[in-house]
Amino acid sequence: MTREDAFELLTKYNKTEALVNHGKSVEAVMKAFAKHYGEDEEYWGNVGLLHDVDYEMWPEEHCLKAPELLKEIGADDDFIHAVCSHGWKLCVETKPELQMEKVLYTIDELTGLIYATALMRPTKMEGMNAKSVKKKYKNAKFAAGVNRAVIEEGAVLMGMELTDIINIAIPALQSVADEIGLSNQE
Repeated sequence: MTREDAFELLTKYNKTEALVNHGKSVEAVMKAFAKHYGEDEEYWGNVGLLHDVDYEMWPEEHCLKAPELLKEIGADDDFIHAVCSHGWKLCVETKPELQMEKVLYTIDELTGLIYATALMRPTKMEGMNAKSVKKKYKNAKFAAGVNRAVIEEGAVLMGMELTDIINIAIPALQSVADEIGLSNQE
């Protein structure tokens, strides 16, 4: 599947700007981690872009409706497993096994925290560093909907320190800041 196929499917079932921007955010970070691990950036990116394909229209069936939707564009079983595994212990029992799945599981929530952090800064993503994200991370009242336990468990699964994960995620999000509403020019 191409990125265009993936984006068309995402926007077929997700109309809200916030969900589309979240998909683009996760896509960018997944591509950065694919590059970090020497893996297929487009494939990992498409997994990130489509991870919430079923969320807007079927929130009560999140990660359960996704396989049917992903088959519309010929997603293979590994792709479908990866998408579904990000809902492990939350809405499905599909455990993240592959490194790509562990990354997705971790960064889904983390990108939300970084995004929220950027919204609070006058320069948005520009000049952001891990220290500022971790400060917000420690404040449980900030972005209270972000599941920090998932991020922590994901970091353990990935075998990486949270700071190192954030240091890969920030530049990835900076590279798409204009596309996801985080440009300091807005």
